[in-house]
Amino acid sequence: MNFFGKKKKEVNTTVSSTSASRPTDAQNTIVKLRESIANQDKREDHIEKKINGVVAEAKRKMARGDKKGALFAMKRKKLYEQELSKIQNVRFTLETQVINLESAQQNAQTFSALKQGNTAMAGIRKEVGIEQVDDVMDEIKEEMEMAQEINDAIAQPVDPLMADEDELLEELNMLETADLEAELLAPPPTAVSALPAVPDSKLPALAKKEEDDLKALEAELAGL
Repeated sequence: MNFFGKKKKEVNTTVSSTSASRPTDAQNTIVKLRESIANQDKREDHIEKKINGVVAEAKRKMARGDKKGALFAMKRKKLYEQELSKIQNVRFTLETQVINLESAQQNAQTFSALKQGNTAMAGIRKEVGIEQVDDVMDEIKEEMEMAQEINDAIAQPVDPLMADEDELLEELNMLETADLEAELLAPPPTAVSALPAVPDSKLPALAKKEEDDLKALEAELAGL
């Protein structure tokens, strides 16, 4: 474990010294870390093949009765397994760095976006302050009141004599008063009113009837 921890520390130191000697942005660093992870994967595949090879060798030697040779092959297998464990630890460390760096990069981008948004809001607030908003609202209210006054003025009836209504009403009252006085001062009517004159001549229809009645009476007397 001390051996693995030491190598792990050396890998971290190497990455740190590289970053210190030649600073790069986060994206370039992530690319390099991923290249290192790819190299560790290749080494891991190579070590696994070595392990499979020494295991096969140990089986062959045991089959031939070469126990010493088989034991030596198993020791080599143990060394390869230690190297494989170290590679896996290094790869885990690199992957952890990639994850942390990507998270830090995302946080930095988020912070930058938040900062830009805050700056934009501050600029807008300077251009649109509360006092300016109040002034604009007051102007809007004044314009609405003025528009209402204009609408009311347009809706008024057009009568050129409307202003003289009081004078005309006074004149009408005076006329009614004069008529009432004239009626009160007029003489009272007579008790019997004169009948229309009777015409001297008879009406044509009445004269014709009397003539017919006379002829009928004469005819009746002649028959007797």
